[in-house]
Amino acid sequence: MNAPQRPPIRVLLVDDDPLVRAGLSFMLGGLPDLEIVGEAADGSEVAALVDRHSPDVVLMDIRMPSVDGLAATEALRRREDPPEVIVLTTFHADEQVLRALRAGAAGFVLKDTPPAEIVEAVRRVASGAPVLSPTVTRQLIERVTDRGQPDRGALARERLARLNDRERQVAIAVGHGRSNAEIAAALFMSVATVKAHVSRILTKLDLNNRVQIALLAHDAGRLDAES
Repeated sequence: MNAPQRPPIRVLLVDDDPLVRAGLSFMLGGLPDLEIVGEAADGSEVAALVDRHSPDVVLMDIRMPSVDGLAATEALRRREDPPEVIVLTTFHADEQVLRALRAGAAGFVLKDTPPAEIVEAVRRVASGAPVLSPTVTRQLIERVTDRGQPDRGALARERLARLNDRERQVAIAVGHGRSNAEIAAALFMSVATVKAHVSRILTKLDLNNRVQIALLAHDAGRLDAES
C-alpha cells in the first residue's frame, strides 16, 4: 500500500525585480512537491496575499521601494500561525539580514545561490529546520554592528537566566551549531529529550527557531565562554 502523498509546499515570492521573480518561479514551479501560490513586488502586498493563499514559505527580498522585507517579515512573524520566511539578498553581511533573523526569519539565501540549494532551503524551512548554520549566523553578527543596542548583551543574559541549567546547556550547544544527535551525545540524554528542551526554550523565551537561540547565546557572550 502506497503512503499518502503529501500536499506540495506552498511558496509566495516577494521581490521587486520581475526577472528575479520569473527566475524563481521557473526554478521552483516545475517541481512536484512545490507550488508557487502568489507573487508580490513589494512588502505592502504580502499580508493580503498570505491571507488569500496561506503559503508555507515566503521567499522575501529585503530591499523594496515601499515596504521593505524587514518590516514585512516582522509583521508576518507576529501572526498567530505565520509562514516561514527565507530572506533573499545579494549581500553576505547586510545589517538588515541580521535584523530579519532577529525578527524570526528562518534564514537567508543569496540570490546567486545555485538553484538546487534554494530548492533545498525551501524544503528545509517547510520541515521546520533553519537554512543557515549558527556558524554563519555568528560570522554575520561579527561583521555587522548593531547600533542603538548597547545593552543587548545584558538583556540576552537576563533572558538566558530564565532557563534551568539543562536548558541553558542545550541553548549554548544549539548556538555552537550542534545537531540534536550531537547535543544528545555530549549531554548524555536522548534525542527526544533534546527536542523537548529546544521546544521549551523556544516557548520560555518567545523565540521562533534555532537561529534565534543561536543569536541569543551569542549576544549573551556564552559561545566564546563555553566553546
